[in-house]
Amino acid sequence: MILGHKIKKLRELKDLTQEYMAQELGLNQSAYSKIESGASDVSFSKLEKIATVLGLKLEDILSFNEQLVFNVMNNQNGQNGLVINNSVSENEKGLYTGQISSLKEEVAHLKKILDQVLTAK
Repeated sequence: MILGHKIKKLRELKDLTQEYMAQELGLNQSAYSKIESGASDVSFSKLEKIATVLGLKLEDILSFNEQLVFNVMNNQNGQNGLVINNSVSENEKGLYTGQISSLKEEVAHLKKILDQVLTAK
């Protein structure tokens, strides 16, 4: 995936317009559009500014792979659907599983506190 396409996809995921990006970067919309289309080279300093505007680290842009995030495919019924790609390492799965478990414990604890507050009334 070319750099400009990565920037475009990340901008779209953040629900930002080309006009907003151009304004934040001190460019006109046409010049910014050329970055996304790959018609214009992006300097390292400009890429750093783009990352800042997107609220990302530079590495996030460079390593972004849209197919690892999501795949929009036609399901067997011919309807569009969102399919999550399971290409996650065992280490990442372990981290997510641990985070989910921790959040479940926190929810249970907060429910307990809420029950105590409601019964004290």
